[in-house]
Amino acid sequence: MRNTKAMNKSFNESPSKDYVVYILRCADNSLYCGITNDLKKRIKNHNAGKASKCTRARLPVELVYFEEGFDKSSALKREIEIKKLSHEKKLNLIKENRAI
Repeated sequence: MRNTKAMNKSFNESPSKDYVVYILRCADNSLYCGITNDLKKRIKNHNAGKASKCTRARLPVELVYFEEGFDKSSALKREIEIKKLSHEKKLNLIKENRAI
């Protein structure tokens, strides 16, 4: 059985733009890129070792870059774009947009 209420909601409402793409610098100077709709909570979870196996072994982490205003789909696409960048290009992206 289809959930028409959920279907109508998805057709009638535009996607929320509350997702953030972020980059963390880990204790070993590696970079981690991810998305979330609650950045403060996500960073807290990363530093508690509860957010990612990758960062759990490289604590503590520090937020060094973020971009706001994405829906989930576009945030995932932007995350993939950033992950495809070389380490040097990621560092340039961070350096050019240093607002933190």
